Amino acid sequence: MLELAILGFLAEEPLHGYQLRHRIAQLSGHARPVSDGSLYPAINRLVNAGLLDRQTEPGTSAAQRHTLYLTAAGRRELLRRLRGTDGLDISDSTRYFTVLAFLSHLPNTAEQHAVLRRRLEFLEQPASFFHDGGRPLGADDTDDPYRRGMLIIARATSRAERSWLREALA
Repeated sequence: MLELAILGFLAEEPLHGYQLRHRIAQLSGHARPVSDGSLYPAINRLVNAGLLDRQTEPGTSAAQRHTLYLTAAGRRELLRRLRGTDGLDISDSTRYFTVLAFLSHLPNTAEQHAVLRRRLEFLEQPASFFHDGGRPLGADDTDDPYRRGMLIIARATSRAERSWLREALA
């Protein structure tokens, strides 16, 4: 997802590494901070694969700045990754929200809707954090106030998202 976020933000405009890290951190939130130790190796992999171009420019102080640009191959890779959204990229909310942030880069509505339909199909399956045998437990099935809270919040979030997805697909 880090590479998808890099490609997605650079599809919008060229950025310096610091700007890119800041935008990715805002997207992923406090739960998944982006360290230089993960960002810059990912950038280097993408540069080495020909998906990004790095240009050195004079900085405001003595240090030079490196501006990152998405190449044509990088744009094709971004679109390939968005079209192929499946599995964990659909079921994990944080990963899915990264996909959703850049879904408008897909050139046609049918491709965008295919991704949204996969998410909706996932959300319509019975699910829970807790199970009794093979049966998912709902908020009414537990006396633990914190587990009940988790289940109530998850249910409300899922309902809101399913509603939005149906509206977007209509």
